[in-house]
Order: sequence, then structure tokens, then C-alpha cells
Amino acid sequence: MRDVFIKLGTDFLSSLVFFAIYLASENVVLATSVAVAVAVGQVALARIKGQTLGFMTYASLGLVIVLGTVSLFTQDPRFMFAKPAIGHFAVGAIMLKRGWMLRYVPPIVAETIPDYVTVAGYAWAALIFVLGLGTIAVATTGDLKLWAIYISVVAGGAKLAAFAIQYVAFRLLVANRIRTAHA
Repeated sequence: MRDVFIKLGTDFLSSLVFFAIYLASENVVLATSVAVAVAVGQVALARIKGQTLGFMTYASLGLVIVLGTVSLFTQDPRFMFAKPAIGHFAVGAIMLKRGWMLRYVPPIVAETIPDYVTVAGYAWAALIFVLGLGTIAVATTGDLKLWAIYISVVAGGAKLAAFAIQYVAFRLLVANRIRTAHA
């Protein structure tokens, strides 16, 4: 579990740095410049260490550079605020692949209720797209506090709630199918 949090922290480091510096200083140029430098530095350090980097790492770096550059030229942080939305749309598009979720559920779930798992995968895609649209809507306000609340409480809470609902539903469905099969 520790490794997961380290990986997430590494993936979102430049965004966290941007957020912290902008929150403390309200200086778009400083926050964006440091965030871009951190992202480039992370990739350079990983390459020096000989680590292989996936597509998402390079895509994230590209987004930070492009959106950071636009934020610098316009002196408008909303472009950096919109970065998570692009990530949501990319993940949502991947989630549109039929059966994507089957590899992430326990074998008993995949064997017992595969159709429900497929439907849940599409529901996740819809949720992620809606959260991406919400991120853009909130980013356009330019309100850092509102954006931070949306990203952490609303988007994070919606994902946790969806996971909890899915867990309970799958557990009940599997138990019901097993009971029915034994009856």
C-alpha cells in the first residue's frame, strides 16, 4: 500500500507543488515555473537512474509543459487547474473498453457476474467524464479554493463513494448467485 501512495505522490508531484506555491504566493508565474521545472526534473532524474517511463509519465509531462506555458503567457492559473480534467478524459476513454474492469476484480466476481462488471465499467467511465467536465467548469472560475475543494472533496469523494457502492453491490450479487446455484 505504501508503494501505491509513493507512486501517486510521484505522479502528482508537479501538480501538488503548483498548488502549494500558488496557494502560498498567488503568483502564477512562480508556481507554474516551479511546477514545470519539477516535472522536467522528475523525468530527467528517472532517465538518469535508468528507469523506464510509461506513456502516462510522458503525457503528464507534456500536459504540464503545454498548460504551464499557456499559464505563463496568459498569467492565468486556470490552464493549470484544467490539467486534471484532461487526465480524467484520458482515463474515461480507456474505461470505455468493454470488460476493462474484469482484470481488476477478484476471480469469483469475474466468473460469477461478468455482465454486471462490464456495466460497472461503463458507469465508471461516465463518472470520470462527468468529473472531468466538473473540473473544467470549476477551473474556469479561477477560484483556487473552490478548485481545491472540488478536486479533493467532490472528485475524490465521488470516486470513493462509487467504489464503496460497487463493492457492496458486487458482494451482494455474488452472494445471491452462489446461494441460488446451491439451492
